[in-house]
Amino acid sequence: MSYARTIVRALPVLLLLIGGCYDYFTPRGFTAAPFLTAAPLIAAPLLSRRATLLTGVAAVAVVLALHIRYGTLPHVDAFTETLTVATVAALAVLINVLVRRSHARLDSAWEIAEAAQLAVLPEPMELIGGFEIAARYEAAQADAFIGGDLYAVQDSPYGVRLVVGDVRGKGMGAVAAVAVVIGAFREAAEHETTLEAVAQRLERALTREGTRRDRIDAFEGFTTAVLAELPHDDGVVRILNRGHPPPLMLYADGTVSPLPARDPALPLGMGELGAWPDRAEESRFPGGATLLLYTDGLSEARDTRGAFYDPAVRLAGRTFGGPGELLCVVAEEVRRHSGGGATDDMALLAVRRPSPGVSERTPSA
Repeated sequence: MSYARTIVRALPVLLLLIGGCYDYFTPRGFTAAPFLTAAPLIAAPLLSRRATLLTGVAAVAVVLALHIRYGTLPHVDAFTETLTVATVAALAVLINVLVRRSHARLDSAWEIAEAAQLAVLPEPMELIGGFEIAARYEAAQADAFIGGDLYAVQDSPYGVRLVVGDVRGKGMGAVAAVAVVIGAFREAAEHETTLEAVAQRLERALTREGTRRDRIDAFEGFTTAVLAELPHDDGVVRILNRGHPPPLMLYADGTVSPLPARDPALPLGMGELGAWPDRAEESRFPGGATLLLYTDGLSEARDTRGAFYDPAVRLAGRTFGGPGELLCVVAEEVRRHSGGGATDDMALLAVRRPSPGVSERTPSA
């Protein structure tokens, strides 16, 4: 890739050399004007303003030198050709200025988007409440930072609490819903005594925000989510699933066990369709095991034949050095599986309970 970029950036100089040689070694009726006008135009989006200006000056100088050699400088055709190259060179400098300004605006928007991601989806600490943590967000759209997928980790008096979710839809409405869910989760995780109560707080927050935004701007209708609670001293995990793909438990021996909900519930924000009581379900979470929570961007990634990526099958029989290594491997495998053409965002959150005596509890930031 760097080799190709070097060749492309060298094109203006190559065109000047080719044009000069072409005009020098061909009969007088032939002209190298197309090569000489193309050089500054190619330089405009690729090179700096100074390099574009120098390319334009060099193109005009080559034209003048060739006409001086042939003694045709006083002719009308020579004047027209020189004026054409000079005009294109001036336009190339103008194009360069506009391109640089556009890049500056894009860089500014990029920085704002990155800051928004860090504010809404901050990278969790590597060690929270004695658990090893890693999170990863993979946007389907190139150069995008945040969409409708979400994750959050919060240490609390009741254990380390987690949420991974997926807001229906795209755009700013989805981003607004992400901010509402994460804000409500962080508050509820700290104060509510049960995971069921945390889920109800998220439900009310989405309903309230949807009512407030009605007829003002678009707001996404529902959010699938899975909440988890990791008590500090017990080798268990409590999971509450609201219409979301089930988490996976990866044991130290390579065994992978999905943790589906025995009592499925509706996604958050759909309370008006019926009342299903939230029930957190408890599973064994021994030392050395890793809990993997993810959005459907992982489980619904397809290859060219339409086959889904099955994380339970693909990860079975394998061990990883830590949550971060696990997520790197999963992200790379999904990228290869889909041929780099993912159609949905993907949020990943992995938590490993160290073996007894490996780590001490540390508070989250």
